[in-house]
Amino acid sequence: MEVNALGAFADWGQAKDLFIPFAEQQHPLTQGTHTLVKIYEDNQGRVAGSTRIDHWIKDTAAGLSRGQKVKLIIADRTELGFKAVINDSCWGLLYSNDLYRRIRKGEVVEGYIQNIRDDGKIDLSLNQPGFSKDKMDTASGKILEALEKNQGFLPLTDKSSPSEIHAAFGFSKKVFKQAIGTLYKQRVIVLETEGIRLT
Repeated sequence: MEVNALGAFADWGQAKDLFIPFAEQQHPLTQGTHTLVKIYEDNQGRVAGSTRIDHWIKDTAAGLSRGQKVKLIIADRTELGFKAVINDSCWGLLYSNDLYRRIRKGEVVEGYIQNIRDDGKIDLSLNQPGFSKDKMDTASGKILEALEKNQGFLPLTDKSSPSEIHAAFGFSKKVFKQAIGTLYKQRVIVLETEGIRLT
């Protein structure tokens, strides 16, 4: 990224750098930084870039449905998680407690529509949504198998991080909580402050 009196010129893998005018910069760009850019054609037919992504991306769902697989471009971090651009057209939110791995701004990932709220805003997940008996049976089985291999105790609780849970079992924290809830109701495990234990 190079900045002069006209604006910023970003390396985007083409022979000619991409011009990002000051008026199209959400925040001042500096040399050596990375940023998410929308490429557009200006009123003179020239290719240019904008970091004012909100001008180009809608806030509400159009033609999307719950459970649908979508392409996500990770954008800014928020108090709740990460904003992401869905199929190059609208915003959604990935909640931090549903993330089982690190993601970074600009990364393109496959995700799913978790929920479309009454206000039209979209909740996202990296895991296919839905509570199925097969999914719970598999999750419960993995937890029981791990408990048996570890003398009946696992140092994991509903307070454990999503990455710890994913590393141990390969599924999300939400699925883990549902599975241990089921096992607890069946009186197969007890919940302790430091972890879970077979009864």
